[in-house]
Amino acid sequence: MQHYEDLYNLIRLDPEANRYFHSLPSYIRESMSERAQSINSLNSLRDYAENLTRDDE
Repeated sequence: MQHYEDLYNLIRLDPEANRYFHSLPSYIRESMSERAQSINSLNSLRDYAENLTRDDE
């Protein structure tokens, strides 16, 4: 699994991560941006999104 410096490099350099990130609701993208340093792989991106959407249920 490829790891990147942060969320911004991840979505800039990984097309699948970019598509996934931009498919998410804006409030989740905003929350992820606040923790950009912690999100450095497609797995961490998905895990973070799942945790945020789980909180909505």
